[in-house]
Amino acid sequence: MNGVAKQLWWLTGFSAAMMAAGLVWAGFETRLLQDALVWIKPFKFALSFVVFFATLAWAAGRLSPLVASRRGLRWLVVILTAAFWFEMIYITAQAAQGLGSHYNTGDLYHGVMYGLMGVGAVSLVLGTAVIGWAVLRDTGAVLHPDLRFGVGVGFILSTGLTLVTAATLSAMPSHFVGMPPAGAATIPFLGWSAAVGDLRPAHFIALHAMQAIPLLAWLVAGTARARAWIIGGSVAYSALTMALDAQALMGLPLLRL
Repeated sequence: MNGVAKQLWWLTGFSAAMMAAGLVWAGFETRLLQDALVWIKPFKFALSFVVFFATLAWAAGRLSPLVASRRGLRWLVVILTAAFWFEMIYITAQAAQGLGSHYNTGDLYHGVMYGLMGVGAVSLVLGTAVIGWAVLRDTGAVLHPDLRFGVGVGFILSTGLTLVTAATLSAMPSHFVGMPPAGAATIPFLGWSAAVGDLRPAHFIALHAMQAIPLLAWLVAGTARARAWIIGGSVAYSALTMALDAQALMGLPLLRL
């Protein structure tokens, strides 16, 4: 295992540990924030980081020794590590105080911290594209050529779609489009509104292009039209993401319950 992959697996482990800590915290917590237990947000972010870093680590672990040893990738992991710790520490600290971390800009401190969270999130997303590009260009990677193509395309697509949906989120005063009534239904566990428009489903789908497209590539690798399937799947995936974003902007929930 190369050094880049090893560090990314360490980040996966730290994320899992924070997720486990969230479960322990849940046993002692009764406070609510926006109709959900305050520990829910740190837990969800930790879970998301487990999936995110595990995917990056798997891909980085298949890079050729020459590519994996490049200084740029080593510095990239340093940036990803700093962004991860900043995001998780701030989100957890805010939750522990019963305060929101996102869209909390009521004073100078929280406004600055929210801006720094944005910088950290962009760093994490761009890091995905960098590793995707490295995989795509690395003909010595330990991957079937079709799967290597799918990983590169999926990682880069995830970056593009995530930046677009994140821009929509950051331009709005809330992730809701419309005001959900008190006690309005939400989609279980995910917490997405089932009463008004919610921008989070499109953002979620965008983030997970980095798993969906490589999975498609793995399924079709070695077939005669593998590249066509990967490209077509990427186009369809992009259309779905944009459709969900448009649906939310029209004030319509993903599912009405």
